[in-house]
Amino acid sequence: MAATHRVSAVIFDLDGTLLDTERATRDVLKEFLGTYGKVPDAAKEEKRLGQMHRESTTGIIADYGLPITVEEYSEAIYPLYIKRWQRARPLPGVNRLLKHLHKNGVPLALASNSIRRNIDHKILKLGELKDCFSVVLGGDQVPHGKPCPDIFLEAAKRLGVNPSSCLVIEDSLVGVQAAKASGAKVVAVPSLQSQRHCYSIADLILYSLLDFHPELWGLPPFEDRIQGALAMEPLLSNAQIGDAVQNSTLTLIAGECTYDSIPDQISGIFFGWTKSETSGVFKAVVSTGWDLSPGKFERVMHICFLDSHYKAKTEDHLELLLIGYIRKLQSSENISQAMNITDEDQATARDALDLPAFSEYAKTRSALDLPALPEYAEPRNGLLLA
Repeated sequence: MAATHRVSAVIFDLDGTLLDTERATRDVLKEFLGTYGKVPDAAKEEKRLGQMHRESTTGIIADYGLPITVEEYSEAIYPLYIKRWQRARPLPGVNRLLKHLHKNGVPLALASNSIRRNIDHKILKLGELKDCFSVVLGGDQVPHGKPCPDIFLEAAKRLGVNPSSCLVIEDSLVGVQAAKASGAKVVAVPSLQSQRHCYSIADLILYSLLDFHPELWGLPPFEDRIQGALAMEPLLSNAQIGDAVQNSTLTLIAGECTYDSIPDQISGIFFGWTKSETSGVFKAVVSTGWDLSPGKFERVMHICFLDSHYKAKTEDHLELLLIGYIRKLQSSENISQAMNITDEDQATARDALDLPAFSEYAKTRSALDLPALPEYAEPRNGLLLA
């Protein structure tokens, strides 16, 4: 791909961009408000995404009529957040991108509306990758937080580059607005899929960082795909088989929403293993996306089993272990057409699951306590495949 812009540094947001902290802490406000007999208003909370701590806190106290000060609110709710932040994990594509940019000497900064104390707690979930950032800034370290451009201007200054030479990667609308105001280029990876239509000011909108192409920005390209497949951190979810879509493709009815479910940002064609309660473990390709048509807002999932031995039955319960990514969904106004799993997708997945490069995930399967393989399954290349 030819570069459309050339940048010399990359600035990341933290919550909802690098770490899945927003989903990890999703029930904290509900738990806290419950002690006052209150229930969160989803519409109001969506508008607070990405706000500065004091602005968000002041709004919550006013909206729900809480008989406490900003300081009292912060002191009471902080331990709840500390506990939940321990559950946060890097979002898909994050580890790969940070390692790649750092390895190639691209200056990196982290600029979050969170106060610096909170950032220092959360960034630990990035492990050694936290050291990739030569600049880390919190909203309390600049005069004005996002959507004002101050934090990105300061980050660029500390990196020693012009803001116009920076690429900012953000998940919130206020973050995108701040980045554009600073003069930087912006890639938006919205954490709230219902608001994707609001991000038109961004230079590029992605579903996840698995679809980020560095070469579009004059940065060194990735060279880690193997025969069209990309290894990724495992994603575990549960689901139930629904109706047939076409040929060998079936719908999946998402299971209960747990923290280990597929992140909201995930969309595209994936592959891995499925565990059936009755029949064992099988290879599969899964397409997933969001139906954002008028009157609808829901995740849609389709599955194609790569093993002819498995005869899928409606309402069968499955566990999904997705360990590889193939591509983004096709462009189409019809979600079912966009999610079509092609013969090429199936061939890519089938070949990939036989490659030594994916053998580390055999250990993951054991850790997840997947059942013994069917009698006809044989280990190949160190992989336990059905």
